[in-house]
Amino acid sequence: MNRRRFLKLAALTGAGITLPCGLGRLITPVGASEGTDLAVVVGQDPAAMTRSAIDALGGISKFISRNDIVVVKPNMAWDRTPELAANSNPEVVATVVKMCIEAGAAKVKVFDRTVNDPRRCYVQSGIGPAVSKLGADLKHVDERKFRDMTINGRAMKKWPLYTEVIEADKVINVPIAKHHGLAQLTMAMKNWMGVMGGSRRRIHQNLDQSLVDLSMFLRPTLTVLDAVRILINNGPQGGALSDVRLTNTVIAGVDQVAVDSYGASLFGMKGRDLGYVRIAADSGMGVMDLSGLNIKKITL
Repeated sequence: MNRRRFLKLAALTGAGITLPCGLGRLITPVGASEGTDLAVVVGQDPAAMTRSAIDALGGISKFISRNDIVVVKPNMAWDRTPELAANSNPEVVATVVKMCIEAGAAKVKVFDRTVNDPRRCYVQSGIGPAVSKLGADLKHVDERKFRDMTINGRAMKKWPLYTEVIEADKVINVPIAKHHGLAQLTMAMKNWMGVMGGSRRRIHQNLDQSLVDLSMFLRPTLTVLDAVRILINNGPQGGALSDVRLTNTVIAGVDQVAVDSYGASLFGMKGRDLGYVRIAADSGMGVMDLSGLNIKKITL
């Protein structure tokens, strides 16, 4: 069963379909690399770094097929400019969109359920202008398109999720690496909060497990972590250049647990320091211990 078929079944929860916890692990992510597990690229050009990272995993055609409907999910939740590192880097996001189009995708959708006014977030982040000129389908989230999904996780049993993510053939998660007051860091797994409807604050009572439940359910095709600029304090929205560190890094991989575990190292931490990474690894969702992975490091 491929990703789209599985998640479409999930969308039918109104008809009484219940998905057992952990069933998402039965899906092998489309395009999983048999060689490189993670690609870590350091350089000065975010677009070139992003392209190099994806190429190191086997190229975009390993993940995206002709006529696919693709969702590219950045973090653009905040009314902040790119220099403040609150949102995903627009050059990284635009390069992912461009590569999907080059691979023959029929449509590439880009959206986020923002915290601040979406009209300002989409523009101020730089992502809106960058992807619009490429022909991406850029729209504000439509509240009518959330539908209750039976997640049946340990903490999250049911939640309204955005149907355009469920209906897509492929989903590429493009988060930014930054500090977060509750989760310590927000990277790949926490970026899924941008497809949640309802009052997202409710999951803060059991945040780590909820993030794992959500990530296990959604299962991206590919994750591209923007660490060109990282926010080291006062996350998730920042607001001061003094909180930003230039690391000029892009990390790509299929395993979102491994991506987050590696991302933690940019902050002087290990994956096991993050509760949601530990829980995800213990649940069998991905690999936290990076020592056994084939990590390709590239300097441009």
